[in-house]
Amino acid sequence: MRKNLFWLAGMMALPVAAEAKTEISWWHAMTGANAEVVTKIANDFNASQSDYELKPVFKGTYPETLNAGIAAFRAGQAPDIIQVFDVGTGVMMGAQGAIKPVAEVLKEGGYEFDKSQYLPGIVGYYSTPEGDMLSFPYNSSSPILYYNKDIFQKAGLDPETPPKTWAEVWAAARKIKESGAATCGYTSTWLTWIHTENFAAWNNVSWATNENGLAGTPELKIDGPLFVKHFQELADLAKEGVFVYGGRTSEAKQNFTSGECGILTESSGGLGDIVKSGMNYGIGQLPYDETAEGAPQNTTPGGASLWVMGGKSDETYKGVAAFFNYLSQTEVQQFLHEQSGYLPVTMAAYEATKGSDFYQQNPGRETPIQQMMGKAPTENSKGVRAPNLPQLRDIQNEEYEKMLAGQQDAATALKNAVERGNAAIKEAVGG
Repeated sequence: MRKNLFWLAGMMALPVAAEAKTEISWWHAMTGANAEVVTKIANDFNASQSDYELKPVFKGTYPETLNAGIAAFRAGQAPDIIQVFDVGTGVMMGAQGAIKPVAEVLKEGGYEFDKSQYLPGIVGYYSTPEGDMLSFPYNSSSPILYYNKDIFQKAGLDPETPPKTWAEVWAAARKIKESGAATCGYTSTWLTWIHTENFAAWNNVSWATNENGLAGTPELKIDGPLFVKHFQELADLAKEGVFVYGGRTSEAKQNFTSGECGILTESSGGLGDIVKSGMNYGIGQLPYDETAEGAPQNTTPGGASLWVMGGKSDETYKGVAAFFNYLSQTEVQQFLHEQSGYLPVTMAAYEATKGSDFYQQNPGRETPIQQMMGKAPTENSKGVRAPNLPQLRDIQNEEYEKMLAGQQDAATALKNAVERGNAAIKEAVGG
């Protein structure tokens, strides 16, 4: 008996095992400085509470991450949260049952969801027509112009005056190349997002019918005169060696940070790596075509949002809701905005940043927000949507690459992109 009492006393003295934390998986596509921000946010969230363990996993580029998510869902191994780039929004919206709307996750997790707290241009893009938020806008961005001030100085250009129109960009780029200040005058990431979708919105011309696909199945209109003029000018610059093509997504950023090119158009979210490069850089607004009536209009958000996958446990959804609530906190959003160049998704974070002297100390950092919020959107500038937008971009890139290689002119490239794109849309909707 005494022996049993000793055994019982010994058992009681043992520490009680801590309850296991619920793991939340987060697949993402962030690299470089932005990957460091993801790690910090995850670590800070994990340290802020003891119930959940957020585990970020890098899955490649934006298209690779989306494809990995689709494959994992089909195999019954989807992550809890997946970062999907803006063009994947239509794909995810069409995936009935595969996702759980963020507004629902937050409400069920006990958090009040008030869409008025979020920047309207961003929250609208990731919501249903009724206004229910489908995904959490983690890293929204706007395309802007970056330039190397030292290269501008060497070329005899004013380092404090970035070019405002495309005509001014072309002139500055030619001067950089001709003066020998750099081997390349201008480069750009994302010819689809920046030079096609945002070119349409910023210059207030139609990308497609049915309000660019937001009001129904779209038919592409990117072979209009303004697009042909713009892309032919780009093709001419490529032929002269003034424009250097880096690749379909963000590869051209390297051509700029290495000092090869003097001017870059890129996402505001590319800022972290440009700061990290130690370059003496400047920021300007996205250039517009001075012949376009009413330009500049407004840009549309890029970047990505966080989608919650369906079929998970209640406990997992509670953890996801806790993380999204944490992400919405003003200081977290302010950190994300100031460190990465992505836009703050809440009005409170934007006001807090304005209230500090951050924008005074960092000229140009408010530019992407002002571009998006400057004017009320028109039917040409609310964004673009198609059931197969990633595929449409691939088609456009194939035609642009042939054009830049001198195999066809801009009119032919855009005509082909429209014909092939419309056929692909028809196929996607079963028409």
